[in-house]
Amino acid sequence: MSVELLKEALVYAEKNNSPLILLLNTPGGSLDATFEIIKLIESSKIPVVGYVYPSGATAWSAGTYILFSTHVAAMAPHTIIGSCQPIALSFGGGQPINDTKTINALTAFLVEKAKMHNRNETVARLCVQKNLNLDAEEAKKWGVVEVVADSLNDLKVKIDGLTVLTASGNFTIKSKEADIVDWSPSIRIRVLKTLSEPMIALFMLMIGLYLLIFGLTSPGVGGEVVGGILLLLGLIGLGMIKDVNFGALLLIAVGAILLLYEIFTPGFGIVGGSGLICTLIGSLLLFPREWAISYEWITTLYLASIIIPLVFGGFFIFAAYKVIKARRKPPFFKRMVEGEEAVAVEEITPEKPGFIMYKGEYWKAKSETPIKQKEDVVIIGKEGPILIVKPKKKEESLKD
Repeated sequence: MSVELLKEALVYAEKNNSPLILLLNTPGGSLDATFEIIKLIESSKIPVVGYVYPSGATAWSAGTYILFSTHVAAMAPHTIIGSCQPIALSFGGGQPINDTKTINALTAFLVEKAKMHNRNETVARLCVQKNLNLDAEEAKKWGVVEVVADSLNDLKVKIDGLTVLTASGNFTIKSKEADIVDWSPSIRIRVLKTLSEPMIALFMLMIGLYLLIFGLTSPGVGGEVVGGILLLLGLIGLGMIKDVNFGALLLIAVGAILLLYEIFTPGFGIVGGSGLICTLIGSLLLFPREWAISYEWITTLYLASIIIPLVFGGFFIFAAYKVIKARRKPPFFKRMVEGEEAVAVEEITPEKPGFIMYKGEYWKAKSETPIKQKEDVVIIGKEGPILIVKPKKKEESLKD
């Protein structure tokens, strides 16, 4: 989720040719996400300022790797960085990794980032190998950060005039009179954040797996559909599907298949509803963040991604209503009221059924009493596709 949020913010900052301040307050995170964030910073055409903020915040582990990789490193008073030894997470808890190969690789990585930005290489080495921790004053003293700032306004004054090397060349920061724009997550990021909550993602993964197994071993369609979707959402939330856009396309494809399946099967239930939800979530997650596009355009795209699935969903709901309404109606022959009249099209005898005209339709009928052609008859029952009739005059005589 942090990677996608940074992508969005960088697109906006590059479009406006303005520095990006990356607020850091974290106990750490996964190495994969950390490396992705660092790649984005290093490929940025505008300066990325890492700022450990607010006062009392920490940027341990992954936060320190990211801070060392920013073009300008800053800390607020009473903040802490360090403790970069990797930890292996398991159901039993976290255990420090002491494998020489991993420690040496991460040490070399952080030292290289320090060298790239003219920062203290010894501190970088000790943060990984000895879990060194530094406060803001110590980090400034030992050449780990360039600025100690009390607030964002203080920061923009202190970094004004600094020249840093970005992916597009030297960039001189002019921030003293600049406005600070708070970059809030888009709908896409909010959806992704919800899916990425560890408890939610694990819940969807486990429930999805059980529902999938249950559905595949039980007759009917339902459990396996919901289970498959929850499993897919869980994999996206846990980051096992690295490319969010690919996951979104997968959701849209699954949703389209389920909606098409619903068209060719009677009723509207789990399959159609699941297809609609799949398409909606996939549409919200599928946005090309590499494009520098206007706010109006992205707003239109958001609206389209919501309205189009809802319109299709409304169509399916309407169609489902009609199907359910038609299903609840009794068949035509069940609505035939005993005693209704018809006309014999041909002669009918106990041995030879014939056709009658009932409400403009031809029906085959039989009778225990002979009936002449064009004689009025009364319907008294039905056997399969054949109606049972009696002559009208016979029926009237019985009533008399």
